Amino acid sequence: MRANLLILAGTTEATAFANAAAEAGLAGIVSFAGRVERPKRQPLPQRIGGFGGIAGLVAYLRAEKITHVIDATHPFAAQMSRNAVAACAEADVPLVALTRAPWAAQAGDNWTHVPDIAGAVAALNQPAKRIMLAVGRMHLSEFAPNPQHFYLLRLVDPPKDPPPFPDHHVLVSRGPFTEADDRALMQDHRIDLVVSKNAGGTGAYAKIAAARSLGLPVVMIDRPSLPERQEAHGAAQVMDWLGHSGVDLGV
Repeated sequence: MRANLLILAGTTEATAFANAAAEAGLAGIVSFAGRVERPKRQPLPQRIGGFGGIAGLVAYLRAEKITHVIDATHPFAAQMSRNAVAACAEADVPLVALTRAPWAAQAGDNWTHVPDIAGAVAALNQPAKRIMLAVGRMHLSEFAPNPQHFYLLRLVDPPKDPPPFPDHHVLVSRGPFTEADDRALMQDHRIDLVVSKNAGGTGAYAKIAAARSLGLPVVMIDRPSLPERQEAHGAAQVMDWLGHSGVDLGV
């Protein structure tokens, strides 16, 4: 079978798989939601933007004759993942999620688990602290109810609007980061508390390890719940999945 893949991207795992697919001679397209202004260049053709919900994605799968969908979006891109499950079921297109395991607390960690962004906002309803807020620029406005804190904001792209905090510092930088650098960053800004999504993987883990080494508490936002789906961990497992489905891998 000749494959025509749709790779729903937004993670380092997506790029790794796109490289593996291109090296195997597979055809496909890498799709970005468009939340990052400068997505990493991919070895396969790419598109940017949404599909228009489940119906739009079904229409796209059929129009482009997509044979397989690989959902390698961020673990918190829940709506896209839900849409992918529903659309692939309707269009009868096989789907696999290329995921990474969530972080688990280790000895020395001091985590407060919250279920979502609203829970993190509620957790910051406390006396003024110096906070590293690592939730991405899309959610900054939701933290406006707690203006008493200093916020260190590390973002991939500069914010389109000024952050809603009277006291903050914006650092525009793209990972992966190192524990030593993040420890120095937290010390330089005298951080008291870290707020983070449980993204998993290694690229964003440095701040968690740095917080542990400095004895800082972390407000950890748990992952959203998603429909049951087949999952793979790593590009090699996705290639195995494709091979078992009859795809000619060209290797």
